[in-house]
Amino acid sequence: MYLPQLNKHSLIFPNPRDANEDGIVAWGGDLNPSRLIRAYQNGIFPWYSQQDPILWWSTDPRLIMELNNFKLSKSLKKNMKKFNYKFDTNFTQVMHACANTPRKGQQGSWINNELIESFQTLNGMGIAHSVETYSKEGKLVGGLYGLVIGKVFCGESMFTHENDASKAAYAILVRHLKDWGYDFIDCQVPTQHLKSLGAQEVSREYFLMRLEKVNMDNIKHSWEINKKLIN
Repeated sequence: MYLPQLNKHSLIFPNPRDANEDGIVAWGGDLNPSRLIRAYQNGIFPWYSQQDPILWWSTDPRLIMELNNFKLSKSLKKNMKKFNYKFDTNFTQVMHACANTPRKGQQGSWINNELIESFQTLNGMGIAHSVETYSKEGKLVGGLYGLVIGKVFCGESMFTHENDASKAAYAILVRHLKDWGYDFIDCQVPTQHLKSLGAQEVSREYFLMRLEKVNMDNIKHSWEINKKLIN
C-alpha cells in the first residue's frame, strides 16, 4: 500500500482515516514542534525505530483512559503514600529515563535526541509536561510525560525504578486532570498494563470524533503548572 511522504516545508498531514491497515498515516518530514502539535491535533503521533524514517501513526483500535474509569487499587493507594510528586521539575530527565524503557516488542527506543529536543521546546511553551515520582529521600524513581491538546492529555511514555512509582504518577495525573476539567487521556497503542488501570480500546473513528470535540483553539486548556510539592 502506498504511504505518502511528508513535505518538510509543509505541516499538512494526510487524513488519519486513510491510514494503512497497520495504522501508519505517512512517513518522513521532521520533528519540528509545530509539526508535532499539528500531528496530535489530528490524532496522529510519531513512533519509529532509530534506523527507520519517521513514521506517523493513527492506530485502530486506539486506547483511551476515561478519567472516571481509572482503577485505583487499595495496594496502589497505600503505596502512593511512600512517594512525593512534582510536575515539570525534571522534564528532560523523565524523557531520558523513558528512553531507557523501550515499548514491549521494540528494540531500542523511539525517544531519540531529536524528539527530546522538540519536546523540550514544547515543555517550554507550556504544552508538554511531566509528572514525577520521588522517594522520600528526593530521588526520582518514576514518572511519565506527554502533551496537552485542548482537553486531552496525550500520554507518551512512563518509567519506574521502584514498585508502583509510574502507576502512582499516573494516578496523580488522573486526579489533577479531573480537577482541571479534562476530557480523557490518549494512551495511543493498546497495552495490557494500561488496560489493567482502566483504559479501554475504541475505534479510530470514535477517537477522532471525541478529539474533534475538544477546544483546539486553546491547546494549553487549563493545565495548571504546579512547581510545588504535591501531596
